[in-house]
Amino acid sequence: MGKNRLEAFSDGVLAIIITIMVLELKAPHGADLKSLSPLVHILLSYILSFIYIGIYWNNHHHLFHATSRVSAGILWANLHLLFWLSLFPFATAWIGENQLSSVPTAMYGGILLMAGVSYYLLQQTIIRHQGRNSLLATALGRDWKGLASMFIYVAAIPVAFLSPWLAIALYTTVAAIWLIPDRRIERALQQHEPS
Repeated sequence: MGKNRLEAFSDGVLAIIITIMVLELKAPHGADLKSLSPLVHILLSYILSFIYIGIYWNNHHHLFHATSRVSAGILWANLHLLFWLSLFPFATAWIGENQLSSVPTAMYGGILLMAGVSYYLLQQTIIRHQGRNSLLATALGRDWKGLASMFIYVAAIPVAFLSPWLAIALYTTVAAIWLIPDRRIERALQQHEPS
C-alpha cells in the first residue's frame, strides 16, 4: 500500500493536537504583565508539549520518507502512536492547571513514555515489513537516543513524586536530546539518491 494517506492523516491529527492545546490557553484577566504570572505553569507546560509534538512530527516525517510502502500492521502501529500523542492536550492542561503537582507530572511522564514506546514499535514494524537490510534499518542502526529517552522517562516518573520540577527537568532533557537533529535517515537517503 502507498503511504500518502497515512502521512496526510497523521499530519492532520498532529495539527489538531496542537490546535486543542492552544485552545486550552486562556487569556489573563488583566492587561499588564503581572497578570500572566498565574499562567506561567500553563504556558510552560504548553511550550514543552508543543516542542514534543514538533519533535514527533519531524521524526515521523523522516521515518516515512525512508519508508517505501505500508502494511496493515504499520497502519495500526501508527494509530497506536497517534493515540498516545492525542493525550498530550489532556496531560498538558492537567499539569499546567495544577502547577506541576506530583500525580499530573508523573502521568505526563507516563504518556511521554508510552509515546516513545509506540514510536519505537512503529519503527520496528516498518523494519520488519521492509526487511533488516532496508534503508530505514540501515539508517537507524542502534537507536541510542530512543533507548536513552525511555530510560529517562522511567526514571523521571517516580521522581515526580519527590520533585515535580526535577521530573520536568528530565522531560526537558529528553526534548533537548531530540532537538539536536537526528541526521541518520537524511544521510542514508542522500547516499541512496542517484547522483
